[in-house]
Amino acid sequence: MRARDPDREGYVDHHGVKLSYEVFGSAEPTILLMPTWTALRSRYWKAQVPYLSRHFRVVTYDGPGNGGSDRPLDPAPYDEERQGAAALAVMDATGTERAVLVSLSRSAPWALWVMAHHPERVLGAAFTGPTVALGPGFGDGAVPPWDQPYRSTEGWAKYNRYYWQDHYEDFLWFFFGRCFTEPHSTKQIEDCVGWGLETTPKLLIAAQVPGPDEATLRAWCARVRCPVLVVHGDEDDISHPRRGAALAEATGGRLAVLEGGGHIPQARHPVRVNLLLREFVESLPGRAG
Repeated sequence: MRARDPDREGYVDHHGVKLSYEVFGSAEPTILLMPTWTALRSRYWKAQVPYLSRHFRVVTYDGPGNGGSDRPLDPAPYDEERQGAAALAVMDATGTERAVLVSLSRSAPWALWVMAHHPERVLGAAFTGPTVALGPGFGDGAVPPWDQPYRSTEGWAKYNRYYWQDHYEDFLWFFFGRCFTEPHSTKQIEDCVGWGLETTPKLLIAAQVPGPDEATLRAWCARVRCPVLVVHGDEDDISHPRRGAALAEATGGRLAVLEGGGHIPQARHPVRVNLLLREFVESLPGRAG
């Protein structure tokens, strides 16, 4: 059962890849809840859609590789530019001239690409747990080589293309267990593992394209002209909180640190995140236009 069914749903063809989208509510402005890493579908926003769509128009879509969208094995649809352009294609298909972009983790660079290259389409942007190469993360060597045969099956050694092919579900349980550092997160972890099983390790490997380097990200940040909110849990075990702080500084945005929050705060702290998002959207200049 869903707490809120979409008012409209459909597909858009983007460079031969079918993307599934849903629209909720009608009050302006539009919030575009972006997808994230290919292991998740857009249902990870399920704690935001019912609340936000009471106050704004909300659009969600499944990125390539999961949910109702196509599952191409070509790496091209998964790079930053194509992912950013996919967001614009969904906006066009849903009649959205301008939107507030809301991203999680891996989709932060996709939102930045849109903000830097098509600023006229963006009213504002909110980032949650952004995975961006701005400054140091958790230290060199924290993650063993991804593309070499694994020699260990413990901890981050599981983040390995060969391990995924041999023990995919075990990797999902490990990874999402690290995403939710908060106690009593069993339901959220189970949800994410279930969505991860809707795709395949072969496809996840295809989607593992290099992200933009720090110089590129900072150049995009320097072109940002809209208001920015960064929400980051202080116990994020995937993307170090200092990266959220660096993103806020580079874009001139506001940083909201969630005490006790992990990597996917909108799932474990939905009330706090929803109120932050609503306050941010309602503070935007010219939002009704």
